[in-house]
Amino acid sequence: MKTLVIIAHPNLEVSRVNRRWTEELLQYPNDITIHELYKEYPDWSIDVPGEQQRLEAYDHIIFQFPLYWYSYPPLLKKWFDDVFTYGWAYGSTGDKLKGKRLGLAMTIGDKQESYLPEGPVSFTVDQVTAPFKASTRHVGAAALPYFAVFGASFQASDEDINQSAREYIHYIFKYQQ
Repeated sequence: MKTLVIIAHPNLEVSRVNRRWTEELLQYPNDITIHELYKEYPDWSIDVPGEQQRLEAYDHIIFQFPLYWYSYPPLLKKWFDDVFTYGWAYGSTGDKLKGKRLGLAMTIGDKQESYLPEGPVSFTVDQVTAPFKASTRHVGAAALPYFAVFGASFQASDEDINQSAREYIHYIFKYQQ
């Protein structure tokens, strides 16, 4: 079974972590399919039927992105709004995502300690990603635990990034079965 990784980074070429993760994903073409939203839709005109067909072909789907103002990058939000339609993803006949496993792989610029109730963000990553989990449950899919690297903006060394890429692949394979 292959995994679909939907990458939503507005400037992947300059991202140290997301670019390295993508390079690592490319080492597993028999197990992982990559779909880059910003590359595919530079005009933001999303092919909804094509995206729905793509999702129907996979049972294991990972959304890879940088955490943007405690949420998704804007094109990924639009993608969810456009693709997860009534009658397809939810509603009385909307069952196309039922039973699929959806996960998040996020790069987070700040340090992990900031995402504690007593930290400057005041919310945990689980709390910040609650809308994703609620949407996933609403469409009948299972929300996987998230994968994240913290300090992506300023703290991560090259070795930290390489290690996170290996851990990311392990995360994918762990939930691929």
